[in-house]
Amino acid sequence: MAKLKITQVISRIGSTERQKRNLDALGLTKVNKTVLHEDSAIILGMLAKVQHLVTVEKE
Repeated sequence: MAKLKITQVISRIGSTERQKRNLDALGLTKVNKTVLHEDSAIILGMLAKVQHLVTVEKE
């Protein structure tokens, strides 16, 4: 499977509780933090909910 490089680019301040929980589940706690995840339906669903706060690159 392909890897996804996910970087949080906008602060979570003002986001809904659900969006904050999705960021926590992805491992994103600060602006400019980057994590790697496998490309799966679960991860893509989480990213759909916080797409305005993150950038995604394929590795």
